[in-house]
Amino acid sequence: MKVLVTGGAGFIGSAVCRHLVADDANTVINVDKLTYAGNLASLRSIENRPNYRFRQIDICDDKSLVELMGHENIDAVMHLAAESHVDRSIDGPAAFIETNIVGTFRLLNASLAYWRDLPPDRREKFRFHHISTDEVFGDLPFDSGIFTEETPYAPSSPYSASKASSDHLVRAWHETYGLPIVLSNCSNNYGPFHFPEKLIPLVILNALHGEPLPVYGAGANVRDWLYVEDHARALALVATKGRVGENYNIGGRAERTNLSVVETICDLLDEKRPRIKGRYRDLINFVTDRPGHDRRYAIDCSKIERELGWRAEESFDSGLSKTIDWYLANEWWWRPIRDGSYAGERLGKAAAQ
Repeated sequence: MKVLVTGGAGFIGSAVCRHLVADDANTVINVDKLTYAGNLASLRSIENRPNYRFRQIDICDDKSLVELMGHENIDAVMHLAAESHVDRSIDGPAAFIETNIVGTFRLLNASLAYWRDLPPDRREKFRFHHISTDEVFGDLPFDSGIFTEETPYAPSSPYSASKASSDHLVRAWHETYGLPIVLSNCSNNYGPFHFPEKLIPLVILNALHGEPLPVYGAGANVRDWLYVEDHARALALVATKGRVGENYNIGGRAERTNLSVVETICDLLDEKRPRIKGRYRDLINFVTDRPGHDRRYAIDCSKIERELGWRAEESFDSGLSKTIDWYLANEWWWRPIRDGSYAGERLGKAAAQ
């Protein structure tokens, strides 16, 4: 396949690029605007591969996208470009509306124009894969329920509302114009190359620096955790084998409270890099909860398991251990972000999940 990946310099997008490029039969064209969380250093291992190319393009620039698709003879679009940080969406929702809603609209129009000009055999094979989040479903009680593909949408934050809007646009372009789409909704990802404003990398790096480990409220909010490389494998399957017009939930079957996640990181760091004095748990700091904080997310991923044969290979414990090992071994990647020399800003201290 020749795949256009939007947001390929981001956390999940870069994992998708690395996964696809590992197969020489694929060609990946990575399109990214390179906002604060887009980092080409995450793609250093594949940047010189003959089957990988990068283009700095805003997904709102539909004219450039149509030209690029035609020039590269694209077979599939995997749309991951998005603003994704809930706290940022509360402080400044405008960027989320522009990228997640308007950007998706423009990309859909570009893809539709390109698709309509394809010969019949290539029109049949073309796919537009929209990658979304479980947060569009709102939240669940602490003690019951699980998100399925039929769960009604009930977003709680400007971020999740913008993603829900983009999901609806993608479905509408399929129903109205016939664009062959597939859609997936994932649980919380973690793993290597995760931008350090999110909970797991923030806690790892704050701990290594002896700084407070912020936890919202009492840390009782529950999330399902998915190792990013497992997610990349799932996305490739959905793009190539998913049924047109269908959506697939992708989860790790690894529900944890935020506090237990932080405590597990602390305990693993005690083993891997002990503090000179005290334990890492001593750094845990409970902070005022954020507005509209969803209680619990839980994904039923039986559909993708049943139809496409996907299974998560990493447990939460094995994936988290690998993630911590990666951050310990790859200071070259996170140091420029941490000290503010990358993207011109110092990371905030608020917990992200």
